[in-house]
Amino acid sequence: MISLLDDGLDTLASHAHRAWPLRNLVLIGVAAFATLMLPLTTCVLWGLILAACEGWSWFATRAQFKGQVAGRWLRLSHLGTVVTVSSGWMVLGAMLWNTGRGDAAVCAVTIWLSVIFFAQTFAYQSTGAFLAAGVIPAMTMLATLALAPTPDSFDMIPVWALLILALLFAGDGVGIMMDARRRTLATQAEAQDNAERYRFLADNQTDVIMLTALSGERLYVSPSIRQMLGVAPDDMRPVETMEHLCPDDGPAVMACLSALRRDGGQRSQQYRVVRADGSHLWVETLFTLIPAEGDRQARVLSVSRDIQARKQLEQDLVEALCRAEAAAAAKTDFLANMSHELRTPLNAIIGFSALLEGAQGLAPQQARHAHLIHQASAALLEVVNGVLDFSRLEAGAVELDPQPFDPAAEAASLCDLLTDQAAAKGLTLAIKAEGPPVRLIGDAPRLRQVLLNYLSNALKFTSQGGVTVTVRTTPTAAGAHTLRVEVADTGVGVPAAQLGLIFERFTQSDASISRKFGGAGLGLTICRHLLELMDGQVGADSVEGQGSTFWFQLDLPAAPMTLAADAATDAAAATAELDRPLRLLLVEDVAVNRELVATLLSPFDIQIDTAENGEQALQCVERAAYDLILMDMQMPIMDGLTATRAIRARGLRVPIIAMTANVLPEQVARCREAGMDDHLGKPIAPGRLLEVIGRWTGGEGVEAEAAEAG
Repeated sequence: MISLLDDGLDTLASHAHRAWPLRNLVLIGVAAFATLMLPLTTCVLWGLILAACEGWSWFATRAQFKGQVAGRWLRLSHLGTVVTVSSGWMVLGAMLWNTGRGDAAVCAVTIWLSVIFFAQTFAYQSTGAFLAAGVIPAMTMLATLALAPTPDSFDMIPVWALLILALLFAGDGVGIMMDARRRTLATQAEAQDNAERYRFLADNQTDVIMLTALSGERLYVSPSIRQMLGVAPDDMRPVETMEHLCPDDGPAVMACLSALRRDGGQRSQQYRVVRADGSHLWVETLFTLIPAEGDRQARVLSVSRDIQARKQLEQDLVEALCRAEAAAAAKTDFLANMSHELRTPLNAIIGFSALLEGAQGLAPQQARHAHLIHQASAALLEVVNGVLDFSRLEAGAVELDPQPFDPAAEAASLCDLLTDQAAAKGLTLAIKAEGPPVRLIGDAPRLRQVLLNYLSNALKFTSQGGVTVTVRTTPTAAGAHTLRVEVADTGVGVPAAQLGLIFERFTQSDASISRKFGGAGLGLTICRHLLELMDGQVGADSVEGQGSTFWFQLDLPAAPMTLAADAATDAAAATAELDRPLRLLLVEDVAVNRELVATLLSPFDIQIDTAENGEQALQCVERAAYDLILMDMQMPIMDGLTATRAIRARGLRVPIIAMTANVLPEQVARCREAGMDDHLGKPIAPGRLLEVIGRWTGGEGVEAEAAEAG
């Protein structure tokens, strides 16, 4: 309250000082005019007293007029001066009224009303000043009218009525002014509060806010510029826009501002600024064009944020990605090398052990040893394949190849393949097909891989009874079918506590399982990954000691009749038989592998030339024409890919088949890119070798001789 009173008195003093010359001019004029109705001595004395008061008023209001802080004593002394001067004017009116003259009475009323209406304006500036210089003089005027003698020529009723109406009018004006003053003070207080709030936000805001004219003049810079650039806000205003920009980023920022001025709206830009210490700082600025309004020209509002930490994080993420990609590449290279190094000796072990196992004249003990070698090497190959498949699945490097297939026929062919194995253990192996016969579109080799894993496990863990495969197709909407395949056995079963873990990697239901039955614990994990890749599901139900049922299920579209016919045609073409002798070039740096291929193909009418590297292979193709080339990839002097490119560069279209231990998808793709026609992975399956030779030579003799040899 005291603060508001002081503010009102300061405002009153400032206005009073500004009007001081006019008041003194009126004072002199009225004093001179009053000499016509009052004695000269009285007028002079009255004028000197009020002039002295006005002189002190000038001194007491000078500080407030200049916007300086005035003490409480100066404020109150000026208030006393206002009361004294107002009372002096009322006394002059009373003296004029008491003359008894009509003209003097009119002048008195005029002076009284003028003082009252002049004091009315005090209500807007200071309520206290209005009470002292307005209400008290008004009471004095009414007391004078009531107590002083009335001029003979005056009827006081109109005078009283006029004065009362004037006072009422003045009072209404006072009410309006006081209400306006209250609203003004409230608005000022709110504005001051908002200003303080905005100043607090600006002072504590870490983002830098700038308001800039289109000419480049900075109209406002928030204090946070000191924290960002290390310069004071006032020092930034006269600085050119480009001065604190990194030279490499300046053109982009200027282009952004030009587009903003042209198109309006908002634009965001990331760039570097130069701090006061010379270091660079990444910032992100949102530029907003504020359109011109009235006399105010268009301006640009910019809000800049320090993103150095974000940029550092982005750089760290990029470096981490590079390291991860390098690690993945190293892992891929390692797997490729390990695959090659493992498959190369396995090729000879599996191939020759199979030949020994089927050879005539071996003693029973020798035949058993050959059989054990072949089984052990096949188990090792299964582990190698499982690790590679699992790595490719986790890396997302497996791509599906949907083709038309008959699910019942695929399951039947697998059962035929494993019939001898089941019979050797005294087990039955049966297959049931439920639902309408149908051809579906899907990745049949991957589904065969899953089913083969289920069947192999079922035969491995079953000692008596049998295994039953159920293939069920159920039509669904939009011409699709739900394929569900179940493999039920009467084996050892899986404990309930372990049933939910068996599809996890390196997990088996019992720690002794791997010792008793073998296996790396990756097969079911690979099955789960493959079905998830096809948007399918896997699962198992089991009762320990009674058996298990492993199943997979997925939705597949039905194959149109045209696709089914095309698939049958392709299959027939792929099984075309040889009808003529062949000349084949075998390019292989490992002698045992050359001997193995020669041994596998010895029953057939095939002339085999050999080369130990790509350079020798080029010399061979220059001397003779070949029906087929079997080409290894990794060889000394010249590798198989380089040799293939050189052969293709000579315009030779002889079929070239990659016969290599490099079996990863990217390695197969490089073979295709180099110009090779097909790929045979090591260890070599004799049937697969003959099938590829027959398909790419178009004859019919090899498979017929293979049937006779079998």
